[in-house]
Amino acid sequence: MSGRPVHVVGGYVTEARAVADGDRSELRRVMEEPWESDGGRDLDYYFNSYSHLAIHEEMLKDRVRTSSYYNAITNNSHVFKDKVVLDVGAGTGVLSMFAAKAGAKHVYAVEYSDVAELARRLVKANGLEERVTVLQMKAEDLQLEPGSVDIIVSEWMGYFLLYESMLDCVLDCRDKFLKRDGLMLPDKARMFIAGLEDGDFRSEKFEFWNNVYGLDYSAVQERVLQEPLIDTVNADNVVTDACCIANFDLKTVQKKDLDFIARFQLNCNKQDYVHALVAWFDCSFDNGLHKPVTFSTAPQAQYTHWKQTVFYVRNSLPCKIQEQLTGIIAVKKGTPNPRTINVRIKLDFEGQVMQSHTDQVYYIR
Repeated sequence: MSGRPVHVVGGYVTEARAVADGDRSELRRVMEEPWESDGGRDLDYYFNSYSHLAIHEEMLKDRVRTSSYYNAITNNSHVFKDKVVLDVGAGTGVLSMFAAKAGAKHVYAVEYSDVAELARRLVKANGLEERVTVLQMKAEDLQLEPGSVDIIVSEWMGYFLLYESMLDCVLDCRDKFLKRDGLMLPDKARMFIAGLEDGDFRSEKFEFWNNVYGLDYSAVQERVLQEPLIDTVNADNVVTDACCIANFDLKTVQKKDLDFIARFQLNCNKQDYVHALVAWFDCSFDNGLHKPVTFSTAPQAQYTHWKQTVFYVRNSLPCKIQEQLTGIIAVKKGTPNPRTINVRIKLDFEGQVMQSHTDQVYYIR
């Protein structure tokens, strides 16, 4: 993780509060305390799920996602001309074929799921079989000459950016095969968090359990709180500014940096309630490109299949303008399944109407 976090309010950007030296021991303790889950589903579930065409259809129809890659590749064809390209997690091969049509000398499309056979047929149907080789294998098992790849292109992003941990495979390939001056596409990613008013859904999601056909199911509420919601939120319901909690440079970031911890400070810009924290990310295709491309999964941006990630807080917080929420967010891969994500949020609020100090753990499975 590199760079300093920033607050983002529309086009207005301010510096976030830096982590003081005295805070570091507390942050380290939060990461080391036992709060991880059992990891949820097994690893085979991840690969098997990508054999289903419905997933690929959803991703291909995501115009923000697919057009961002298309524009980054085709509008910079001079960068791809006569280059060796590696597509990690190639799926149906769409990015590999974009690269080949942009002039790449050869593209290695690595896909472990059974959709790899379909990718071969699609590559042949488009007359690109001489320049695109589809390899059905795990990226970890790929054998190429060290330093033989000019460009790595991959659509590795998951919910909450890091869910599925496919970025680990991309970084392994970078370290093994990418030339020293090679390109990563995308090359930067940032994660943001903000406060959200969502009283109607919170009531529907949590208060239901107080009375289920005359039975007290309130014990279920804590379990429900641990499960973040992946959904599209209304931008008008965001009631604070946003804080950047992670800033990844894909050319230099290390796998150990993907488990991270950050302090955040959110300033209320509406008099309302905060029922949840909402997170999103953006990605940039920038370094080395004549025509850079950036896309965002923010509530204010155009819809993407990644949507946003909503973390409901235990207490409804009545906020006034200029009041602040401060906290710590810690993110870890799950164990034993590293494709899941565990998130711990310590949230402090000292408002005129209410004070609240919570420490909650969430599991993205």
